[in-house]
Amino acid sequence: MMTGSNEFKLNQTPDDGISSVKFSPNTSQFLLVSSWDTTVRLYDVPANTMRLKYQHSGAVLDCAFYDPTHAWSGGLDQQLKMHDLNTDQENLVGAHDAPIRCVEYCPEVNVMVTGSWDQTVKLWDPRTPCNAGTFSQPEKVYTLSVSGDRLIVGTAGRRVLQRRESSLKYQTRCIRAFPNKQGYVLSSIEGRVAVEYLDPSPEIQKKKYAFKCHRLKENNIEQIYPVNAISFHNVHNTFATGGSDGFVNIWDPFNKKRLCQFHRYPTSIASLAFSNDGTTLAIASSYMYEMDDIEHPEDGIYIRQVTDAETKPK
Repeated sequence: MMTGSNEFKLNQTPDDGISSVKFSPNTSQFLLVSSWDTTVRLYDVPANTMRLKYQHSGAVLDCAFYDPTHAWSGGLDQQLKMHDLNTDQENLVGAHDAPIRCVEYCPEVNVMVTGSWDQTVKLWDPRTPCNAGTFSQPEKVYTLSVSGDRLIVGTAGRRVLQRRESSLKYQTRCIRAFPNKQGYVLSSIEGRVAVEYLDPSPEIQKKKYAFKCHRLKENNIEQIYPVNAISFHNVHNTFATGGSDGFVNIWDPFNKKRLCQFHRYPTSIASLAFSNDGTTLAIASSYMYEMDDIEHPEDGIYIRQVTDAETKPK
């Protein structure tokens, strides 16, 4: 289905909420999608077809490519799986003691990283594959991002990096590191985003700031929405945010301004992913049960071609 000349909707999308969308590391052709329907699906984006799907025994909360032919995934069944996308063979790599919330690849160190509600972050050697270390966290892990050889972890209770408290007053929803490795962006359930820098020197710390977004005036009342998703443009270091208001915004963190806003999507933006080359943005519009179990639009994944005019700092 076409929604505009620069955007289309993927076919054969999951039967339940979409938890994560991730592009292949070397091409915008392949997209990995995890879902509450217990599947992980691989799509050939330009052909608009599902190439394969595999199953967990519970909702899948995150997925990631290790390389173009291997997907890793975890979720409510607490099991970490590695799936060979060429042979359709799977390998149970290990487990956490509670649901796995985050799965990321760290290319600099060549490890997979998982974060769990069991209050640990685990590293996995993808070659064996086997566990390569466990790090206890102060609370449940809600989000994590890899920046070079550093990990930025957001836990329940607003802690980030364990050493810092979040500069936002409400629960952290998403953290993503700048591609240039100088900092990270975090979002909260209360319509705010913070831009943070890793260098502790006072002149760099002076550059950090936070701003309100994903808020809508409805009948003269300001409705404040969670900011669920962040994805960076690898070339320009600008970033997209997606909220439960159904909007996607693209921000220029250097000039502190919004570059554009797309049309409103049918329901909450649950996950966003730019392709590595920054030409394509995958947008998961998927109800996140903010208002409990009410009638809601069907979940969908939109593939949008983006231009430099929308993503490049002005």
